[in-house]
Amino acid sequence: MRGGGLLVAGTTSDAGKSVVTAGICRWLVRQGVKVAPFKGQNMSLNSFVTREGAEIGRAQAMQAQAARVEPTALMNPVLLKPGSDRSSQVVLMGKPVGELSARGYHGGRQQELFEPVLACLEELRGMYDAVICEGAGSPAEINLRRTDIVNMGIARAAKLPVVVVGDIDRGGVFAQFFGTTALLSPEDQSLVAGYLVNKFRGDVTLLEPGLDMLHGLTGRRTFGVLPYAHGLGIDEEDGLRVSLRGTVRESVVAPPVGADVLRVAVCAVPLMSNFTDVDALAAEPGVVVRFVDRPEELVDADLVVVPGTRGTVKALAWLRERGLADALTRRAAEGRPVLGICGGFQALGERIEDDVESKAGVVDGLGLLPVRVRFGVEKTLARPVGEALGERVEGYEIHHGVAEVLGGDAFLDGCRVGSVWGTHWHGSLESDGFRRAFLREVAAAAGRRFVPAPDTSFGALREEQLDRLGDLIEEHADTDALLRLIERGAPAGLPFVPPGAP
Repeated sequence: MRGGGLLVAGTTSDAGKSVVTAGICRWLVRQGVKVAPFKGQNMSLNSFVTREGAEIGRAQAMQAQAARVEPTALMNPVLLKPGSDRSSQVVLMGKPVGELSARGYHGGRQQELFEPVLACLEELRGMYDAVICEGAGSPAEINLRRTDIVNMGIARAAKLPVVVVGDIDRGGVFAQFFGTTALLSPEDQSLVAGYLVNKFRGDVTLLEPGLDMLHGLTGRRTFGVLPYAHGLGIDEEDGLRVSLRGTVRESVVAPPVGADVLRVAVCAVPLMSNFTDVDALAAEPGVVVRFVDRPEELVDADLVVVPGTRGTVKALAWLRERGLADALTRRAAEGRPVLGICGGFQALGERIEDDVESKAGVVDGLGLLPVRVRFGVEKTLARPVGEALGERVEGYEIHHGVAEVLGGDAFLDGCRVGSVWGTHWHGSLESDGFRRAFLREVAAAAGRRFVPAPDTSFGALREEQLDRLGDLIEEHADTDALLRLIERGAPAGLPFVPPGAP
């Protein structure tokens, strides 16, 4: 039997589509509905490796966790990983198939992918009671409608009702809802069932007259007003969408009385990928994580993390231009902790030979670890399990660089020299025992009295966050109406003519 479905679109990027989709998935699974997430095309440097070795957007992996199902490539058949402002690596069904410019992708390749994307959606609908689809950007990007495979294109082909999410915290949400709907063709308008207000602060009764007027203007209702929720920490899709200056990820739990706070500085390298690696550090009571881009911001850091990046050579040049490379070298000489993850690990090595990603040839690394890296055409996609510091560690690998470790102490797939550590493994810090052991080493090297909490479970915290998303939907949305939409899986609205239109 073909399952029901719903497309969660947004008036803008970062309107809250990912978290609303996750919230609906968690609410549905708590009702006994077998549900799966889906996003036909995702653009993100924040990705994940499934158990079958496929690379998908990390947001879809998070949504699968919300639905309590194992993520698969079917849930995100097309992933675009930007390498510059004008080109991206295209990942199809979890495997890279080439690099394309934006013009080349929208000029023809995207249309070729429509049938495979639709086939993935239909396969999921045959496996699950409901599939909650997430759109991308805005469905009213009329310059791209002809080649659309993720918003109204997929909604029309699969006959999915559409709920449009708007971020009221940014202001102008009524104009966003009205304008988004007005710009759609009558055929696309007929699929728009209504709206969902996100990130509302204040007294909802003050908003209700506007919602009534919006209904009068568009003929469409609002399915709920979701309040602004602090401290969710759910995986973001397209990178840090706020200015890095002052961006802090801080534990909401205070450290024990008399214990030191541990300060972590993350170098905000260009094309930063999988920055969510540090979320597990921020989950620890008494750990403060900051994203930084100046050498003076490393002075009081107890740990500096050089994170993953889609452009290792570009990140190296940036570190040198900013003076951060010299600051990292001084830290290493002083025995102060530095951790490199994936591209950050490669940057800490002696030499990089890259004729694949940057095509820069041989480039000197920072020389802090005895490692030489050669970029290969084939991408490593893996879910390794190992041991470090006497603790079991799980992670995932996503990289073209092949590291030759020439010395130091073994550390996962990389090495350690003094207080400088490097590994390709993303997600390793989510392993609770290993994270605590690592932080004890960092605290000792930094001369801090910091003691990790013995019972912090990152997995349990993530489940609590996903339950909070489910609660937002259950408590603040018209769930009966949403369920009817999902079950019908058919056009739900009528075209409208904006006032003053010809």
